[in-house]
Amino acid sequence: MPLELNTQSQFAAFADEVARELGTHCRTAPDYDHMLSRLIIDDEGRGLSLRQYDAAQPTRLKVSAAVQARIGVTAISARHVAQEITRRLYPLHAQAARRAAELTGRDDSEAHDRRTVTEAVAGALPGADVEENYRVTKVTWQRAYPSDGHGPDQYDTVCVGIGPSGDSVSVEVSGPPERIVAMLAAFVAH
Repeated sequence: MPLELNTQSQFAAFADEVARELGTHCRTAPDYDHMLSRLIIDDEGRGLSLRQYDAAQPTRLKVSAAVQARIGVTAISARHVAQEITRRLYPLHAQAARRAAELTGRDDSEAHDRRTVTEAVAGALPGADVEENYRVTKVTWQRAYPSDGHGPDQYDTVCVGIGPSGDSVSVEVSGPPERIVAMLAAFVAH
């Protein structure tokens, strides 16, 4: 028969039992996100959030170990909850951790490749400003040249957008047509 956990002290005692069932080095700590909840720190340092999510169904609990690793379980006993964590949640957590590591590796690799291209572009445009955004880098270069005396100084501008892994680059150039044509001719000549 499922246990009804109606107070924080009952819930804390139950979480302590679940922690003991999970292993000798497990411990509990307060979880301030939710009224009837408790953190269980397991043998491997994972933080498991054990919480009652519906006051109308006090025997229904949610256990989560990562954003993508969550299970629902009935509070039949501390042993039952611990077994469900071991059987169902830990494999989900391992899968989420592997996926997170893959994404981090991909992001690191992309950032390295993007940095390599950024350094080459910035090296070709001395004095350029580099602006990093999430998975995109923008390099902006400007060169002022005096006006013909009838207005403010004008600028040649080159804006380079470097894609996530540095395998795509877009370039926008602005300035007077004769100067832009000369830049493009120089570009084609290389």
